[in-house]
Amino acid sequence: MMDVADVAVRLLAVLLAFLLLPLLVGQGEHKVMAHMQGRVGPMHAGGFHGWAQLVADGVKFVQKEDTVPAGADRRIFQLAPAVALVPYLIVLVAIPIGPDGMVGQVVDAGIFFVLAVLGVGVLGSLMGGWASANKYSLLGGLRTAAQLMAYELPLLLSAASVAMAAGTLSLTGILGAFEWWWLPWQLVGGLVFFTAGLAELQRPPFDAPIAAEEIVFGAYTEYSGLRFAFFLLAEYAGIVVVSALTAVLFLGGWHGPFADQLGWLWMLLKTAALCFVVIWARVAWPRLRADQIQRFAWTVLVPLALAQIALTGVVKVVTS
Repeated sequence: MMDVADVAVRLLAVLLAFLLLPLLVGQGEHKVMAHMQGRVGPMHAGGFHGWAQLVADGVKFVQKEDTVPAGADRRIFQLAPAVALVPYLIVLVAIPIGPDGMVGQVVDAGIFFVLAVLGVGVLGSLMGGWASANKYSLLGGLRTAAQLMAYELPLLLSAASVAMAAGTLSLTGILGAFEWWWLPWQLVGGLVFFTAGLAELQRPPFDAPIAAEEIVFGAYTEYSGLRFAFFLLAEYAGIVVVSALTAVLFLGGWHGPFADQLGWLWMLLKTAALCFVVIWARVAWPRLRADQIQRFAWTVLVPLALAQIALTGVVKVVTS
């Protein structure tokens, strides 16, 4: 049993990571997109390499008026940003960062726990869209719910293939059983998991629920000020969580050279690389239509995830 001081230190570390890492991803997105698209503001705000852009965004959100539509369900409208944000904090508690117990809390059924909590986070968008008393917000919320139902299945199936390979549902147990020769035959599952995670986060090219040209800004249309900032923070926190889970399940997490001393560094580097891919996808890929998003989930990702499970079963039989 961990003593109270140890628990407090672990929870404080998780909280600091939750507050810091999404901001770093947000700042990184500004810089990467500025380089790729020649944007002026994020490269020059404040002088040296646009260091003040994130500060300017924060001041902007604080200064904006916090409004609630007259016909909105006020309580649900105000609660939705917290429902969207808090689940990512809970998930970070269960993600192992390094060896020797570098995890907030070991959960025996870690895969089921993190995927279930991630599903709750998407409900924040649905609540905000329904409570806004705005037809565009409602349409965005319904698109969010449709994407959740379509992409939750390949997300779960691809994670199940790793659990089959490791013989455990615990994230720390999966890393304990990890072998480098898993990488080639779990590659398809990793691509499916990462892609489905992007779709659940409504990141480009799966951002039809917040398509500004079609439905203003989807479920977030009526939000302003800090509540809108919380939705953006939830998006960046989701990028960190999905990237970290992909690194744990399919890239060996903290495994690497000198893992006993630098395991946490390998985990951060793998997570950062995947976060960069998420930002790159926003710049490089055009938005899919809502029907294309559904078709891609059911006709491409689900069959690939099932094929990955079948391959995992064959490899387990051959190697046992």
